[in-house]
Amino acid sequence: MEKFTEEETGSFYNYLPEGCQLCQQGAKLVLFVTGLCPKSCFYCPLSDERRGKDLVFANERPVINDADLLEEAKLMDALGAGITGGEPLLKIDRVLHYISLLKSSFGKEHHIHLYTAMAPDRETLEKLAKAGLDEIRFHPPQEIWDKLEQSPYSKAVKNAKDLEILAGIEIPALEGAEKVAVFAEKEGIFLNLNELEFSENNSEALLGRGFVLESDTSNAVAGSLEHAKAALSACKKAHFCSSSYKDAVQLRKRLQRIAKNTAREFDEVTEDGTLMYGVIEGEDRLAREMVEKLLQELEVPKELFETKENSIEIAWWVLEELNEDIKEKLEACKARAKLFVIERYPFEDGMVVELVPL
Repeated sequence: MEKFTEEETGSFYNYLPEGCQLCQQGAKLVLFVTGLCPKSCFYCPLSDERRGKDLVFANERPVINDADLLEEAKLMDALGAGITGGEPLLKIDRVLHYISLLKSSFGKEHHIHLYTAMAPDRETLEKLAKAGLDEIRFHPPQEIWDKLEQSPYSKAVKNAKDLEILAGIEIPALEGAEKVAVFAEKEGIFLNLNELEFSENNSEALLGRGFVLESDTSNAVAGSLEHAKAALSACKKAHFCSSSYKDAVQLRKRLQRIAKNTAREFDEVTEDGTLMYGVIEGEDRLAREMVEKLLQELEVPKELFETKENSIEIAWWVLEELNEDIKEKLEACKARAKLFVIERYPFEDGMVVELVPL
């Protein structure tokens, strides 16, 4: 596989597991199965909304039932799922159920990988393999990185390989990462390194340990990249994923997949995977009825607008073209309405990125 430079992609590697390949395409659903976790990693970026709470999310969608998960997977044409937390294996029955559900719904080729900070026993790994887990990524604590061969993770890795689950280790790029790389090389497994970054929830802990920002325009921790490069040179199956790459590429591609499936005829899908359209928000029923009548008179195709309870959503370029006509009509009827172009994320009630009044 071609080795990319950071300047080209924001990630570089000499090996890329299938879970990462699909993630780079934006084709992996992120399945958060619980916020419960027995560990207290100082670099954990988990939000207060999820930390310590037994909640389930498919991407950003709360999962109340199986239908919620399947709908989100279909919405983005997911080719696989990454199971994360918290600690997913604290809810092993839930994990097994979701693996079986996704495999039975989308086929055996629907790729599923799982993150865990635990070193599961043989029986647990057998259950995961039977359910259809394709890949497992162990996350050992930093304090044992120099003695992984004597740790329970060594046996867990061997058992996973015996059961034909692709095994690897995924850790933040910190001091000592090269020791993990030596272990991964000896075991013949892959190593994923993530650039350490500041978040709202870990910044105090990071600052308290002397970490600083790489630059004023990045959340990346200074020095993390250098630790990654040292580790990459010691392992033939290694991959580094930068903070900027995750934000700028992976998320954007996932949004593009969702936007493609949710966009109406008149929505414009932007390069960032957001949706743009115009809105006529009438302050009373008269305004909305008047605008609807005007659109009919001007023979605006029905597929270019949609009437809502309190507004009319319309192709933004049509709204800009008819802006003055609509305002004149409103003024003549002494009706009031707000006209604007909106850009938002492609989810139901997705966050508004920009709102421009006309």
